[in-house]
Amino acid sequence: VTDRFSRFLLGCQALSSTSVTEAKPVFTCLFKEFGLPKRIRTDNGVPFATNTLGRLSQLSAWWVRLGIMPEFIEPGNPQQNGRHERMHRTLKAETTRPPANTSRAQQRKFNRFRQEFNFERPHEALDQQTPASLYEPSSRPMPNKIPPFEYPDRFELRYVSANGGIRWNKQWVNVSTVCAGEHVALEEIDDGIWNVYFGPLKLGRFIETQMRIEDALGRLKRLNV
Repeated sequence: VTDRFSRFLLGCQALSSTSVTEAKPVFTCLFKEFGLPKRIRTDNGVPFATNTLGRLSQLSAWWVRLGIMPEFIEPGNPQQNGRHERMHRTLKAETTRPPANTSRAQQRKFNRFRQEFNFERPHEALDQQTPASLYEPSSRPMPNKIPPFEYPDRFELRYVSANGGIRWNKQWVNVSTVCAGEHVALEEIDDGIWNVYFGPLKLGRFIETQMRIEDALGRLKRLNV
């Protein structure tokens, strides 16, 4: 996890998988230590994205609840996150070739790399300054309790049930299970056409005649995630 402006490497943790259950505690610790960013840019892999509305996963939906907007690069375009990819290339070259024999030993290699990368190594793109000399923590603290979303009065609110759907005119409409337990808001933009929001994030457009929500690509059929 890096700061896009200063290139400061906030965290580099050896995990046994890419599951949300392993990644979320790492982000929790980083948010408590460094504060909340306004945006997080990622690729479309797990645990950051899925093939559902807004490309949200359980992890990125949690970010939205914290007031962090997920920013996904387009599939097959790693250059859109080039700074991070460049750091990954250096990280792999210096810490995984060869890899350590145990996860603890590998983590020690990551920790040494992070120390050198942040505090000792000057970066050409930073006018030969270190990331630590430019980095400033966020002024937004990690909250002890996440407040509910607030929506304008003109919006229609619907509660997303455990199966990932809402009720509209007594019919069931699929949204996403990653939004379960929260309210989504619908804003009518035309007769029978509504924009659907999860907090500040626009998920898609609800078409009443179809009783489906289309995504940003205009697709009405997706995986039910």
